[in-house]
Amino acid sequence: MQIAIPLYSGYDAADALGPYFVLRNIPGATVTFVAERPGVVADQEVTLTATASFADLPAPDVLVVPGTGDVTRSTTDQELIRYVRTAHPATTWTTSVCVGSLALGAAGLLEGVRATTHWVARDLLAGFGALPVDERFVTDGKIITSAGVLAGIDMALHLASLLADEETAMAIQLGLEYAPRPPFDAGTPGTAPAGVTELVRSLLRGT
Repeated sequence: MQIAIPLYSGYDAADALGPYFVLRNIPGATVTFVAERPGVVADQEVTLTATASFADLPAPDVLVVPGTGDVTRSTTDQELIRYVRTAHPATTWTTSVCVGSLALGAAGLLEGVRATTHWVARDLLAGFGALPVDERFVTDGKIITSAGVLAGIDMALHLASLLADEETAMAIQLGLEYAPRPPFDAGTPGTAPAGVTELVRSLLRGT
């Protein structure tokens, strides 16, 4: 089973690594970072190495598209969009983390599809014909989209249950000791103080 995580200019390493640490534990799965060309690809602070090009892995079984720190950058990377568009017909599952869903939209995959993304960008989904929903992750057909950043771990655990079984997914969760107990109830706009929500909105959207 080939799982491809595409890297591109400005990708968010947390979006890529959260699912990676889950999915690499699925028996029989090979998780590969791919890019337009093999080599080191940097996000704003972290570098990862793509060991294969898009051309080397044109038809993965699973595609996991990470988002970016710049909300709309994934919608303008034409090589990424082309890869998503051409890989999708052969996938068993096409998935995204955070604003990686906007790349799916730009590739024409979200027309009439229920989808989610980071809350600051959820309004942008409708521009691609998607049906935005406020969920941690959502499955519609063979497309699974997750909300922002670390929601990708939740999505990946769900994906692991589909690719293997629930017991395997639970074993992966336990092995990672993934049992979030954050010190603050500020993980969504619905629970965070209004001032914090506006601060984050201004930082991420500039509004």
